Amino acid sequence: MNRCEHHGNFSFLKIHMKKITLLLLSINIFCCKTLEKTPNPKIEIYDDNIKSLIDITAKIEILGDSISLPEGPVWDERNKALLFVDILKNKVLKWDETNGISDYIIPAGNTGYAPNLEGSILGANGLAINSDGELILCQHGDRRLSILRQLDGTEGYFETLVDNYQGSRLNSPNDLTIAKDGTVFFTDPPFGFFDLKNFKFVDSEMRELDFNGVYRFSPNSKELSLITSEIDLPNGVAISPDQKTLYVNKMGMLDKQPKVMKINLDTQEIETFFDGKEISQKLDGSFDGIKVHSSGLVFSSGPGGLLIISPKGKLMGKIDFGHITNCAFDSEEDYLYATGFVSNPKLFRIKLK
Repeated sequence: MNRCEHHGNFSFLKIHMKKITLLLLSINIFCCKTLEKTPNPKIEIYDDNIKSLIDITAKIEILGDSISLPEGPVWDERNKALLFVDILKNKVLKWDETNGISDYIIPAGNTGYAPNLEGSILGANGLAINSDGELILCQHGDRRLSILRQLDGTEGYFETLVDNYQGSRLNSPNDLTIAKDGTVFFTDPPFGFFDLKNFKFVDSEMRELDFNGVYRFSPNSKELSLITSEIDLPNGVAISPDQKTLYVNKMGMLDKQPKVMKINLDTQEIETFFDGKEISQKLDGSFDGIKVHSSGLVFSSGPGGLLIISPKGKLMGKIDFGHITNCAFDSEEDYLYATGFVSNPKLFRIKLK
């Protein structure tokens, strides 16, 4: 387990980590190490073209449960493991075939780096691994994008990649994707200012930006550019295999218009890729995390579970995991992993063809 401190707040973090350790001991959360297969999973095929990828007889495996709010899954090829966050417990977890689920990073999203709203969503969220095998995190509480630096024989620490736009502190970076050239695209909605107790956004003086952005960040030049501020609560983000299109999930919590948006990265033109209004009126779930398969198929959390959408925006199928937050593939795309929402707090896996 990596215990990460940012420089200058060592004593604060040691106290913070002790509090988290006591909290974990008092809650006494245990995750499943053995695999449990659910009977008769609901896999719906709307277009036979995806049968080459999706097996309707495949069983959904439950890799772990009792995770308060799992999110941000990413495959770590170096360790042959899936990394994902437990947002409400402020930690990154690791799952592998041998050991099941274990703690990996504590604290993960709120280390005291930035002022934030107590009682809001302050853990880490989106995770990604760059071409050097390093973990990049969206940190709600710290209100930054950071990278986990690890030196042989030493504990890891967080290094800030970006924490402001034109001098104003970011809201609470939510999700990210990394292009083949290393460019990082990320979303910055205000969930770090969402009062969980009263279930509403708070107009806090600590918030310095009056918009929710989708950004492009170059780790080499350190340049941060705003792609758009026009998407209501931008959440999950993914890039197409040809690197020309950025998909962004629009939750629609404010305007009741949930959609998957599509951004042309050459022209920055924005249009609706998939309109989720009709399906959201029938089924529980939200447009949260999103990933793109090497085939170009878009896998998005949504009403009814995981939606499978063609590159042209046609709904091809659905896997009924229940209400989920996000998904990920392993490096060979042999398996699809999914993280459940707080009402469905499990880690799932299903075999692909």
